[in-house]
Amino acid sequence: MIDRRRLLFTAAAGASLMATGQAIARPQAAITASAALKAVMDTIVQETLMTSPELLTQLGFDKGPNAPMKAKLDDRSQAKIEADQVRFRAHIADLKAVDRTALNADEKVYFDTLEFFGDTAIEGYGFGYGGGGVGPSPYTISQLTGAYQSIPDFLDSQHSIETAEDAEAYLGRVSAFATALDQETERMQRDFAAGAVPPDFVIERTLTQMTAAMQPGAAATTLVQSIVRRTAEKGIAGDWGSRAEAIVNDAVFPALARQADGLKARQAGATHDAGVWRLPDGEAFYDYGIKSYTTTTLSGDEIHRIGLDQLAELSARADVLLREQGMTQGSVGERIAALGDDPKYLYPNTDEAKETLLADLNAQVIEVRRRMPEYFGRLPTSGVEIRRVPKAIEAGAPGGYYNSPSLDGSRPGAYYINLRDTSEWPKWQLPTLTYHEAVPGHHHQISLAQEKADTPLLMKVLGFSAYSEGWALYAEQLADEMGMYETDPIGKIGYIQSAMFRATRLVVDSGMHAKRWSRERAIEFMTTALGDSPSAVTTEIERYCVWPGQACSYKLGHNKWVELRNRAQTTLGDRFDIKAFHDAGMNTGGVPLTVLDRVMTEWIAAQAA
Repeated sequence: MIDRRRLLFTAAAGASLMATGQAIARPQAAITASAALKAVMDTIVQETLMTSPELLTQLGFDKGPNAPMKAKLDDRSQAKIEADQVRFRAHIADLKAVDRTALNADEKVYFDTLEFFGDTAIEGYGFGYGGGGVGPSPYTISQLTGAYQSIPDFLDSQHSIETAEDAEAYLGRVSAFATALDQETERMQRDFAAGAVPPDFVIERTLTQMTAAMQPGAAATTLVQSIVRRTAEKGIAGDWGSRAEAIVNDAVFPALARQADGLKARQAGATHDAGVWRLPDGEAFYDYGIKSYTTTTLSGDEIHRIGLDQLAELSARADVLLREQGMTQGSVGERIAALGDDPKYLYPNTDEAKETLLADLNAQVIEVRRRMPEYFGRLPTSGVEIRRVPKAIEAGAPGGYYNSPSLDGSRPGAYYINLRDTSEWPKWQLPTLTYHEAVPGHHHQISLAQEKADTPLLMKVLGFSAYSEGWALYAEQLADEMGMYETDPIGKIGYIQSAMFRATRLVVDSGMHAKRWSRERAIEFMTTALGDSPSAVTTEIERYCVWPGQACSYKLGHNKWVELRNRAQTTLGDRFDIKAFHDAGMNTGGVPLTVLDRVMTEWIAAQAA
């Protein structure tokens, strides 16, 4: 599944790193390189914390002196974005003035990471559309981008309500939501003027979501239900529900209607072409998306070939495992589809069975954690909770996602699973999901990065999809190597299918954006390869249309982790220590793959010496 929470967190951080606050003196040549680097990072952090109310909440820093920020949302105006870009260029210029050769090993990692991030972000400034969304996307508003779909979830899951003041701040943010919508509507119109109108199917799905958000009425929205539920749970007296409902009716719904009207005006003339190749400088935008998400300079054609080769290899492995289970008829995709329909692998769709499912997931985490000391020297102290996506939002929420711990320690990591319908989760898929989202996947990696002593806050906030998603896929492989499927051969098929899914993404993402495949061709390819339902695949394919390159980050990141380990094993032979390898890779924190490669190459050389 898409690591949606981490992606949103990283994107918010990325947007905020281009924010500004009070003027701070530039680093001077007279001070040391270390001090100059620290000054650049401190400047960016100060400006981030001062100007991004949403990031403050995500970090758990919206208390004490920062409490007034808890009633605000980020400024999403085009004027703010353009001013931020000017100042961010200055920050990166200051960074480049630092003498990198005089830095220590950790500082070089910080320098290289921030330089890559800065250069890539500035490259994106050259396009006359997109910007300010969740990663590189040419569309400010789509089924996946825009405040209309992110802010209700942000308020429900990130904005804490412990006191009446917190509830008042929540209402302040609901009011600010209308302004955010109007700001993004203006930016959407700018995208249109620059030639970046979403495909007709993206507009249709987006309008469907907007209608669904308004149709039940204000009282039934997450915006209202969340504050009603949580103030009741905390015994906070007040007329919270009716006040929130009035704001939604008077301000939020009209702003959302204006946004929907702007989309409807373009719907009839929108193209059905899926790829960004059709946009002005569209081929360059896809290269930018690949660089930003995968932190590589691979071309679309290269990614396509990698995907086809790895899908063929993985399908052959799945064929062997299926035959061992007596499943010999039909394609690999058809046989996997048959497994998904087998009642013996499905939990009943009852609340009692869903509690059993959660208990089984917890048991998986306990068992894999028991084996972790054999493979890691450093283990995180932060706990991880497995939670059901709240019933109030499960209809529109994704299947599974991870929410990282707050930096202040007040909120543990959480792995959410959507249990609206247990038929969506055959038992043989669940172990791999757990290893990806929790341990040894996202929770392990992100918690270690956050808990590393003396790491600058900026490095804890920055994240790169190829590193974190690549690690999570590597964690799926590691779980197999740790023996987690020794008594679960069907679960191992689920693990191989997960890898096939990520290899298929390479093919269809590059197919649409580099080879000009149609949406329908991509859907057919993925459905045939994986045996998934066309409806589920359609949602995936349409996601790739909006985030060009993002779907490639998973498998390409995994490939890099495997390449580095193979290189270390070949070079070191009997001296190779899996725990030391993992600790060295985790010690960098989230970095571009180029930086990871450099650090691990140096580590291998040091071990060999």
